[in-house]
Amino acid sequence: MANGEVGVLDDPVGESLRGHHSHLARRVGGAATYVTDVATFSAVPVDPDARDWADLAELLGRDAFADMFSSPAVPPSGWEPVFVLEGRQLIWPEGRVPGEAPGVVELGPDDVPEMLDLVERTRPGPFWKRTAELGTYLGVRDGGSLVAMAGERLRPPGWTEISAVCTAPEARGRGHAAHLVDALTARVLARGERPFLHVAESNTAALALYERLGFTTRRQVTFQGFRTP
Repeated sequence: MANGEVGVLDDPVGESLRGHHSHLARRVGGAATYVTDVATFSAVPVDPDARDWADLAELLGRDAFADMFSSPAVPPSGWEPVFVLEGRQLIWPEGRVPGEAPGVVELGPDDVPEMLDLVERTRPGPFWKRTAELGTYLGVRDGGSLVAMAGERLRPPGWTEISAVCTAPEARGRGHAAHLVDALTARVLARGERPFLHVAESNTAALALYERLGFTTRRQVTFQGFRTP
């Protein structure tokens, strides 16, 4: 299995924008971000200097939101902090086999309105009109209605992040989230990559689920957002 180096996970946004998601990137100099309605994540080079931050400010515009995800880089004075959230980055151990995943279907462009409605009701994290273009999204339907979903987000070399794991309140407790994560894990492994994911430290239920499925903590991360000058 041609899995990627673990070190690329230290800069998952930048590695994705420079590689698999380059067609979804906007750039100025050394700064990059996703195109509108795909994702808000932005990246600057490792150990950025003043020029890199100026490039990002130019790219995003004045008084704009700079979602730096898990980057530890701190912008210059004049950049207003918007949020700080402690979390973890978890990875799938080599050699582990995911469980069975019954009742899972692949979602496509026609399903986006239902996906957006499910996200609105469950709040799994950032998800916009074009977020599904980042990778494969799978769902579970009950009586024709979409009641659970999960998909692929960041794609640093050799890795795929599993994200947007959510279940409608009326369908919880049936194992849908576990089946979706297992199904995505199997797909990622089948193409010679390894799954990883991020979870807020405060989301103890999700953390317990991912650990039960087999994911292990690689490192603690701090999610940060700022507003450009």
